[in-house]
Amino acid sequence: RKRLTVARIFIGMGSNVEREKHIRAGAQALRDLFANARFSTVYQNAAVGFAGADFYNLVIGADTDHDATAAYHLLRRIEDEHGRDRDQPRFSPRTLDLDLLLYDDLVIRNEWFQIPRDDIEKYAFVLCPLAEIAGERMHPVLGKTFARLWREWRDSERPAQPLRPVDLDLRPPAA
Repeated sequence: RKRLTVARIFIGMGSNVEREKHIRAGAQALRDLFANARFSTVYQNAAVGFAGADFYNLVIGADTDHDATAAYHLLRRIEDEHGRDRDQPRFSPRTLDLDLLLYDDLVIRNEWFQIPRDDIEKYAFVLCPLAEIAGERMHPVLGKTFARLWREWRDSERPAQPLRPVDLDLRPPAA
């Protein structure tokens, strides 16, 4: 019997349309699909790239036996099941946005996605929660831990991208 290889993946999740409803539904869908899901704090931040309602964002770490391409397509299916409109511009309101940020230590660039995702270096709402749950993990390209990258971000002269922690309990309902 062939042994399944398990990979640790990290997923960025966000919503600015019925945020609490879609974040809770997305969290449940990810728990149903992936083992050992661990959720960061949920953060509220301003929309980036367009004028719109604030987003809720967080990062989820989980284990999967799917390869990176299959995991990417599973996340797209979850987005579609939660009303994601793919005919909208890149920067627009989202019911549910799920981005595959990391897949173990792989570096992948293909027609569908890139890993590690560039958003890690661009947006506080990705790097901060990633550093929270995977601080000692190394960025596979930059060779620095996510905790160090977040410290460097906070110490830099970058324009502020304020994050506000949100008290949103994403634990599964008690049985």
